[in-house]
Order: sequence, then structure tokens, then C-alpha cells
Amino acid sequence: MFSADLGVTPSSAANYIEDVFSTWLYTGTGSGTVTNNNGIDLTGKGGMVWIKSRTSAGTVQTGGPIPPNNHYIFDTVRTNNYALNSASIYGQDATWGNTYFRFLSNGFDTGTNGATYTNDSGNNYATWTFREQAKFFDVVTYTGDGAASRNISHGLTTTPGCVIVKRTDSTSDWIVRHRTYGNNNLILNSTGRAGLTYIAAIGNLTSTTFTVGGGGGTTNVNGATYVAYLFAHDAGGFGASGTDNVITCDSYTGNGSATGPAVILGYEPQWLLIKRGDTTGGDWNLIDNMRGFVVGGTDSELNPNLSNAESTGTFVTPTATGFQLNTTDAGYNATLGTYIYIAIRRGPMKTPTTGTSVFNPVLYTGTNVNNRLVDTGIAPDMVMVRQRNDTVLGGMVVGDRLIGQPYLTTGTNNGAIDAAAAFDKQLVGVSEYGTAFSAMNGFWCGIDATAKLNVNTTSNNHIAEAFKRAPGFFDSVCYTGTGVTRTIDHNLGVVPELWWIKKRNTASGSWTVGGGVLGSATSDVLTLNSTSAKASLSNYFTTPTATTIGIGTALPSSGDTNANGSTYTAHLFATCPGVSKVGSYTGLGVGFTLTINCGFTSGARFVLIKRTDSAGDWYVWDSARGISSGNDPYLLLNSTAAEVTGTNYVDTTSIGFQVTSAASTTVNVSGGSYIFLAIA
Repeated sequence: MFSADLGVTPSSAANYIEDVFSTWLYTGTGSGTVTNNNGIDLTGKGGMVWIKSRTSAGTVQTGGPIPPNNHYIFDTVRTNNYALNSASIYGQDATWGNTYFRFLSNGFDTGTNGATYTNDSGNNYATWTFREQAKFFDVVTYTGDGAASRNISHGLTTTPGCVIVKRTDSTSDWIVRHRTYGNNNLILNSTGRAGLTYIAAIGNLTSTTFTVGGGGGTTNVNGATYVAYLFAHDAGGFGASGTDNVITCDSYTGNGSATGPAVILGYEPQWLLIKRGDTTGGDWNLIDNMRGFVVGGTDSELNPNLSNAESTGTFVTPTATGFQLNTTDAGYNATLGTYIYIAIRRGPMKTPTTGTSVFNPVLYTGTNVNNRLVDTGIAPDMVMVRQRNDTVLGGMVVGDRLIGQPYLTTGTNNGAIDAAAAFDKQLVGVSEYGTAFSAMNGFWCGIDATAKLNVNTTSNNHIAEAFKRAPGFFDSVCYTGTGVTRTIDHNLGVVPELWWIKKRNTASGSWTVGGGVLGSATSDVLTLNSTSAKASLSNYFTTPTATTIGIGTALPSSGDTNANGSTYTAHLFATCPGVSKVGSYTGLGVGFTLTINCGFTSGARFVLIKRTDSAGDWYVWDSARGISSGNDPYLLLNSTAAEVTGTNYVDTTSIGFQVTSAASTTVNVSGGSYIFLAIA
């Protein structure tokens, strides 16, 4: 995402992926202007925006202008008057002007007359914005001089990993020079293999220039006009240290198995462009984590060489350090096939400074209507949802962007449930929306015909706790068990102080809770779906670090954390100054109020408390339902019971929260030991 999402004003010396790249989804209105504030400064910094309808296929372009529902590519160098179609040989469409598309200092909009093209009523659109930035992306235009070989200057300041050139004044293929195949260029608008047509059309690459004019002069015709898009490769230049990579242009070799090759990038990707290059017939495949790029589930794919609508399938799994192929589809993973890719790092990279940028509790009333958007004000990576006023099946419903359609429930040891199959499409949209998380400002929920989980029941009151992954605050990780001691990579960036782990594929494993806040990060364990006190098991976990958590040798028979072949999700939390606090306290009992200093300035909006030395529930309060000096409704993560009202156990205070004397039998028992998670 982008810096405004995180309440951060970055140093001018530091670059972050959320400032230079965005996947942004929107729905056309058919009239007026749709403004997409994705946080990317295009008028001040320059860049490129690529738009494609997800829901409708376009007709094949046979001339200009570009037909509706095709790919539309704009850049600030050619200006918004001109669009190109990645699936077409034709030159730029000069009929657009400000009325169809406009660059903004905080993103872009569809103009006032884009109804047929970029703002068709009811059409869902995917967009990808690339801002010009050294060591990431650059846009260059030039006029051909007819020379057989000519150097074109660029501002990438590093040797490009990939260069794409298109003639703009007339017909020509989109020529792609990827570092994997050297001078054997590919064609973006074709399924052809590397080197089939345009050998050395784009030649030698350096940190300051690239060569054009080979391949029969296709990229340097005298008097012709061209645009080039340049992508860096593992050039560093990002993050607080200035050494982090955010874009990789490389390749892998397929193995033809559903357990495909694992590609190590050193970061979790949010966007992938993949093409088979060793033979003819493979489409260009584009996947991103906003439309659906999930662990072991359904991915959403668009193809730059086709005008098709979005399609779905099981293709690629993101990991904390890269991605793994999980298909036998020849477009991704044929035996001994060579595949090139461009990968872009998942953001945000900046540590948040405000709680509202990464967490929001919202109330909503159920409608029993499918594809209902619950507006949380942020694009969440995890939501905990439930009806407030009745007993429900399973407790809190937990949805996670990383696993897409399925969800978990905190009050049971059930495995992940496929919403569409078992629970009437709750927490999920139909195919045109992809996963429950394909929204920029919330999540989709659906019909609750059998009232099993009650996340969208007609007229009933519901609560959604929305969390966004961010360094130092919260992270989600999926992994497969091995049955032996192992480490699990994460991207929290600091040592996690609290985590909970849930087996997804069966109902035999409880929610296992660990972390240093319990006392010992290697031995102390709680259960999220139970009132049980803390247990101490030698070597249950191994010492966590800023990049890993470890599963030790004391594995329970139920395989709660590491059964061989079982799949798991882990949620990790840490103390982020001014944003979140993971901590503990000792109860004082009757007549005493505890003030918990979390280092906040405007009080806590979320409080989770669990007693550890004796049996006790997992209590949840939030500001949406009320944390005040009066009635403080609470829910229990470990219970299916309705919300409890009429109590005053927790109050807010500017520096954190207070545990009142009225809570002397629950979360303020004299001498009782408690852990908590609070969010500002």
C-alpha cells in the first residue's frame, strides 16, 4: 500500500515500495469520475498506469481506437492523451485526452468521459501503478534515427533486468528484453518463444543506457516514435537502510509437478508477471495479491497478450521469502520449461506510527445479500468477524488474505472452512470479486442462508476487527508442517512477542498461542479456543528472531503446530511504539484500578486480555462497541456466546487503558497473572 495508509512521512533519503507501486481495484460507475487515491505521486514524480477490466473481455483490436475492456497503458512522459494496448500491435490511441484518464499527485482518475473504457458501469477494474524511481522503474521515449545500433539513455541508475519497447506512431510488436534470454527478445503481445523473431532488437544493457536497432531495425526506424519501460533487478535502494530489494527479474525451471519449484527472492511478492520463454504457446500471466494470490487456493490471472476477462486457477503460492509453483499448468510449470518473471515486493515496508493506519474496528448491520462490502477504512490482511447479539457457531470468524476463500473460527478447533462450499459464501464474493479481500477499503461478505456463522444476518448487529500487516506491528504466515524441528520465516521485522498458530486442513489441532509475553518464548503455551491456564512444555518452540519463529521438538500428538504434511496459519504480534503494545500485568483485586501504560497518546481502541496462571477467557473490547467509563461490551474469542453488556471492566485512558475494580473476578483478580494486546 502507500505511505498515507501508514500515517508516516518518510525521510527524503529513504525509498519504500508503497511509495512507488500500487495494485488498485475499483468498480466503474458509468458516469462522472472515479478517483483512485493510491498514494502514488504521478504528476510530481512521473510513472505509468496500466488498467484492465476484470469482468469483461475486450474485442481484438484491428486498428484505433482501442476497443473497450482491453489493456490501457498510460505514462506521464507521453501524457494522458495517449493510451497503448499491451495485447495489440497498433500504435498509441490519441483520442483520449483528459476526459478519459488523468494523472494525479495521489494516484489517478477515470476522467469525466471514460464510461465506455475506464469507467464502464458495474465493471471491475485492476490497475497497476509504477512510479519512476531509480533502482525500480523508468519511462523513456525516443525518436528513431535508423542506425543499426544506438544507445538510449535511462535513469534507472542500475542495469535493467527487463526492458519493454513499443513503437507508438505505427504498428509494431511489443519487444521485451529480459536478462534471462539476453539478446533473444520476446514479444509481450504474443505467445512466441524468446528469439523467434526479434533477435537483439533490444541489445546491450548498462546502468545508464540500453541498445536498440537490431532485429531488422524494428526498435529504431528512422523518424518513428517509441516508448520504453525499464524494470530494475535486485538493485537495492529501498528500506530504511537503502539496501533492500523490491523488484526481481529472473527465471526458474519447471518440474511438471503440483509441488513445483520454490523461488527465493528474499521477500514476499505482491505482483508477478510470468512467461514461458523456451517454447511457443505460453501466455503472459499476471497475478497480484489484491485480486487473489493465495496459499493453496484460487489465484486470479490476467494476460497482457490477451483481451480476455480475468480467469482463476491454482497457480502460485506466495511465501515469506518468495513464491512456489503449485500447478502442472504448462503456462507456469512444465517439466524442464524455462520461465521468466518480474516480481515486486509486498508492502508496506515502513513501520506505522498511527494505530488507525493498520487497525480499525467497525460495526455493521447484516443484509443477507451476497457481495456485500463491509467498509473498514483500510485494506485488511486479516479480519475477525461475528454477530454480537446471539450465540453463534464457532465464535469469531477469522478471514485471512493469504488463504483467500477459507476461514477459521476462534471458538473451536475446526480446520479452515471453504466458505462457498460449507457456509453459504460468507466472507466471500462470487467469482467476479475473487476473494473476500479484493477490496481497497474492506472485505466482502455474503449470504447467510443457514445462519451458521452469522456474519451477515439480516438486521443483526455485527463487529469486524480489521488488521493490516505492517513491520513491527502484525504479520501473517502460512506453512506446511514437517514433523521435525524447523523454523518459519516471517516479515514482522522484529521479534514477535505473541503469536497464535492454527492447523487449517483438519479439526484435530487447537489454536496454539506462544511468545515471550507468556514468560518463556520457547516453552510456555496457551490455547486460544480454551480457558486453560498456561502450560510449560520444554522445547515447544525455539527462540524467535526478527525473521523467524521456530517449532521445537515437544510436538503434541494432535499436531497443533507441526504435523507432517498439515497446513498452518500463524499470526504474529509485537509492540510497535505508539501503535500497539503486547504486555502483562498482575491483578490487584477488589477496590483497585490498574492503569496500563501502553505508550499511547489517544488511548486504546482494542484490548485483548487473558489470564495465564489459572483458567480464564479471552476477552475482547474495542472502541467501536465502546470502551468508556460506563458500559463496556465484551466478546470472548474462545466462546460462541453472545456479547456481554452491562459491565465496566475496562476503560480507556490517553496512555493506554485501565482495568477497573469492577473486574476483580475476571481480569483483575488479586495476584492473577494476565497478558494483553492493546492497539491505539
